[in-house]
Amino acid sequence: MAGVATTTLAGAGACSSSGGAAAGGGNGGNACTLYPQQTAGPFYIDLDLLRRDITGGKAGTPLSIVVQVQSTDCAPLKDVVVDLWHCDAEGVYSGFDGQLGGLDTTGETFLRGTQVTDADGIVEFASIYPGWYPGRTTHMHFKVHTSSTTEATSQLYFPEDLTAEIYSMPPYDVRGPKDTANAGDGIARANPAPLAMVTGDAASGFVATIVVTVA
Repeated sequence: MAGVATTTLAGAGACSSSGGAAAGGGNGGNACTLYPQQTAGPFYIDLDLLRRDITGGKAGTPLSIVVQVQSTDCAPLKDVVVDLWHCDAEGVYSGFDGQLGGLDTTGETFLRGTQVTDADGIVEFASIYPGWYPGRTTHMHFKVHTSSTTEATSQLYFPEDLTAEIYSMPPYDVRGPKDTANAGDGIARANPAPLAMVTGDAASGFVATIVVTVA
């Protein structure tokens, strides 16, 4: 099954995706078309950890992530389970050994969480802007579980200028700019997804919004 970000948000006009593409492609701005399926990567954990705030004490630029899930007829989907996970400002994931710098984060759950969509098909997570690690552009992972046996898996991406701005500030600046652009990321380029629409500023925090249409 695949899922989708669109240019408009059914039933909630305040939310929309940017319509841009992670690697110069995307869905061309067509509403209610399926979001491209992308790999979950090696760091998914089925925790069913219901919480809005997934920060886990990690330092970074505050970022709220708003996801709306809808069907291909643009109807919002209620009571759908959404998992979100990503690396910290140093490019490290929770829950695994062999992380950057030889870190072992086994047993930790920072920057992971699960929410259930409301009547408008919306979930919101409080987190930080993700860092980067070699060979990948800035991204977050998500799964949308439409039933106990059916799920959509993909990733979301961010505008290059925003990433450059944030990575010039603490705590990201100690690592410097990322080594892979959106357009140079093999996963993003192979099956392009629209960029998240991001509003806000560094002082008050940012809000990233995507709309995910699932079949």
